[in-house]
Parts: sequence; C-alpha cells; structure tokens
Amino acid sequence: MAKGTYIQKGDVIDFTNSTGADIAYGDVVPIGARIGIAAENIAKDATGSLNVSGVFELPADNTVAFAVGDEVYWDEAGGKLTKTAGTYRAGWVIEPKAQAGTTAKVKIN
Repeated sequence: MAKGTYIQKGDVIDFTNSTGADIAYGDVVPIGARIGIAAENIAKDATGSLNVSGVFELPADNTVAFAVGDEVYWDEAGGKLTKTAGTYRAGWVIEPKAQAGTTAKVKIN
C-alpha cells in the first residue's frame, strides 16, 4: 500500500520568489491557479513564507455585491477580487459585501 509522509500543517508554505521583484508583507501572490498572501517581506530570488489558508480582507470589485459562499477570483491586473472566473482562484466569501464595498473577507484555500 502506498504511504504518505507528513511534512507540515500546510497553512503556510515556503515560497521562492521568482517574480523578478521584491514581495512585501501582505501582498497577494499568484501561485499556479491560486493565490497566497505574503507572511513576510520576500526579496527577489529569496525564499519566504506564504499564507495559503485562512481568512483575509482583500481589495474587491466595487461594481458587484458578494454573498457568503460566493467563489471569488484574483484579478491580478486590477489588483482586486472579482466574481468573474479567471486565472487565479482566491477562495470564497465569508461575509456579505455591498455592491459599493471596496474590500471583502475571503477564506483562501
């Protein structure tokens, strides 16, 4: 039978910054088809910590309301959450956001 070896809890992962620029604490970082949130400043080409689980308040599209449970995506060009399916799945909304709201609370995963 195949076996797995426990490595870590997985809420925070090591990330080698190959983006070509420094990453600041709290920056949204696209990783594959998902996002992480920088848990510390990460210099270009250095390794640092990314949060890949948890609830975060992030900038959001202020032209549409979000309901609890809505799946949201990260619009990298616009620097905000959107309900329009895109390249980076951000997670799901944990509390309602009015249409004019500029931030949303999201469970990233």
